[in-house]
Amino acid sequence: MRKLVYYVGTSLDGYIAGPEHEVDFFALSEKMLTWICEQYPETLPHAFRESLGLADAPNRHFDTLLMGLGTYRPALDVGITRPYPHLREVVVSSTLEAPDPALEVVRGDVVERVRELKSQDGQDIWLCGGGRLAGSLLPEIDEIVLKRYPVVAGSGR
Repeated sequence: MRKLVYYVGTSLDGYIAGPEHEVDFFALSEKMLTWICEQYPETLPHAFRESLGLADAPNRHFDTLLMGLGTYRPALDVGITRPYPHLREVVVSSTLEAPDPALEVVRGDVVERVRELKSQDGQDIWLCGGGRLAGSLLPEIDEIVLKRYPVVAGSGR
């Protein structure tokens, strides 16, 4: 059975985003970028993968990405409908109309959909983004991978 893995960045004081959902204080050091490229290349958006010469790098851990609208919205706001086309992208939202036929939008019972995804063959499922979605799926999360950034946010989410 596939696992639901919450792979998320956090500040030293435990925040995954600033008070206004900002994540720009998570500076990507060369050491961290090297680790991500080697261990979790599929967690880099396609445009970034291309710029690093990793567009065709195999997915090491995940073949499916589950995210809420708050995580998906920044890409959509700049016209990117599939930020991770190398993954099956699933967005949880009660309001979003799928802007791309390859993007799945879950409007109903997200726990049931996660259980369905976990029962399918394939690599693990990457739960990306906000704490609200992660909190609603806590009983379904099988593993947590924390990327600890050397920054103190002071406040946030």
